[in-house]
Amino acid sequence: MNTLTVREAIAQTGIEVLEHLDREVQIPLIVGPQAQGDVLVIPTPASSVATTAVPRVGVAVVRGEVGGNTHTLLAESGPVFFDQNAASDTDLVLGTLTVPVGSVALLAHPEHAFSRVGAGNFTVSRQREQADVIRMVQD
Repeated sequence: MNTLTVREAIAQTGIEVLEHLDREVQIPLIVGPQAQGDVLVIPTPASSVATTAVPRVGVAVVRGEVGGNTHTLLAESGPVFFDQNAASDTDLVLGTLTVPVGSVALLAHPEHAFSRVGAGNFTVSRQREQADVIRMVQD
């Protein structure tokens, strides 16, 4: 796959990132597990295949809450599919992501910039932490 810089991803998606983030950094293409703030992308078996096409404007996988920022899933190139789970305060799984061979998914967030996801099937999930009580990780 071609390389992509933060500057190019901003131009392609229209999603701005914080000013201090280096615009010339190349975003690696990853097919293994990755995290972006409170969102995890974890490889899953081929039997878990998403069938809902990600629209050109993307899909909010986690909406910013109380002034937070939204994690948006987009298709960088080729078709990308995401079957989103119903919102839940207890289920950490946000949905199933399928990136066909030759396609690339892009996960965008203003504070974390961009992550690129290569071909495969993935579970997209939130993290939780134990503080005084078990709770969702806050971005």
